[in-house]
Amino acid sequence: MQRLPGAVEGTSYGTAAFKVRGKFLVRLREDGETLAVRCEFDERDARMAAEPKAFFITDHYRNYPAVCVRLAAVRAADLKSVLESAWRREAGKRLVEQLDGKA
Repeated sequence: MQRLPGAVEGTSYGTAAFKVRGKFLVRLREDGETLAVRCEFDERDARMAAEPKAFFITDHYRNYPAVCVRLAAVRAADLKSVLESAWRREAGKRLVEQLDGKA
């Protein structure tokens, strides 16, 4: 997360997590093998349809804009994409411009 300006390490539900501007981005789930990542419903559905072994949800996340990611199954490029997408939604214009080299 060093590459995403403003991302701050913390905890969520007792596990390692990252937030930006105080908003949830990602957390390690209790099993230590999956992540919960902020993700809009349409993006979540598309990711689960394209890569069902890597992206899924549990009943807990059904009504929450997040997707679960199996670390053992996700491709590095897909993980980077879902994390950056979550960050861009929550970071705000100034931080996005900083990442894009426009600030």
